[in-house]
Amino acid sequence: MSRSLNKVILIGNLGQDPEVKSIANGGRVANFSVATGRQWTGPAGDKQEKTEWHRIVAWNNKGGATGLADVVEKYCKKGDKIYVEGRIDYRSWQDKDGQTRYTTEIVATEIILLGGKGQGGGEGAGYAPAKAAAGAAPAKKEGKAGKESFDDFPEALDAEDDDLPF
Repeated sequence: MSRSLNKVILIGNLGQDPEVKSIANGGRVANFSVATGRQWTGPAGDKQEKTEWHRIVAWNNKGGATGLADVVEKYCKKGDKIYVEGRIDYRSWQDKDGQTRYTTEIVATEIILLGGKGQGGGEGAGYAPAKAAAGAAPAKKEGKAGKESFDDFPEALDAEDDDLPF
């Protein structure tokens, strides 16, 4: 069998407060959208910008451990900057009128809250990893001696790609 990879990494802002639901088997799922944007200089020298919206699905782990849906519900709100890692999933279903509907979603496997102090997220604001496999609750942002967040290097997210050859 050949190797393959389905992996997505996004850094963006939540477009609305997450919607968290309990499902029949006792699990929970959080749904929310993340906006990412890019800027470039057009042929006439004018600045252009485009925003893309991504549908994110975060599930709790089986076995009762705290999972991503719980973390999202407790710490995430509209406007928060967030890192999402996961895989692309395509689904289709029949609506009530018999029409086939399609959606593309990112199924999250890791979420890190990137907002600094005072930017929402309560106790978990700042550096807060949550892996689906580990089911970890968010950790507080560590000091300079600990792990670094994107807040420590804001220029890393603002760099323009105008010098790229393609």
